[in-house]
Amino acid sequence: MAGTAPRTLTLLAASLSVALAFLTAGCSDNSSSHAAGPAPASAGHPSVPGRVHVDVADVDMTITDAVAHLDHSGDGSLNMSVRNDDGVPEHLGMVATPDGGRGVLVGGKSTEGNGSLSTAGILLQSSTTVTFGADGPRVVLHHVHGVTAKHTLPVALQFGVAGLVRLQARVTSS
Repeated sequence: MAGTAPRTLTLLAASLSVALAFLTAGCSDNSSSHAAGPAPASAGHPSVPGRVHVDVADVDMTITDAVAHLDHSGDGSLNMSVRNDDGVPEHLGMVATPDGGRGVLVGGKSTEGNGSLSTAGILLQSSTTVTFGADGPRVVLHHVHGVTAKHTLPVALQFGVAGLVRLQARVTSS
């Protein structure tokens, strides 16, 4: 990561530490929605699988249609739509799954702008929705474990502004 500011590296290291702590603490938790760090998921409405709304302080983000398409070996992709109404650009920097699994972030067709991949992650412009999968950016999954009996997958998404957001993605076989 040549040219990356020390503050950015420190923030990334801290974020990864929080994600690892989350996974070690029991990623197989079957509750509906969680967030840790600066922006806890809004309380009052249990999230349905594949959806979470984070609305705290300056964070206003909605994730919908989160579906992990997995084959018999746990390989596949995570598709979802992320609506960023924070008022500032956001980045998805990391995707974690149970047992230390990590999603590989792949940028969209454009090398800059909404859905593009940089060292900070996938860019999510303010007041836009980015759809992961198909022609947009993608999250590739390899050897995923931890699918629950309810056919959901606990997922942790690390954002630059919103922090760590946890949700249960629906699982389909591909």
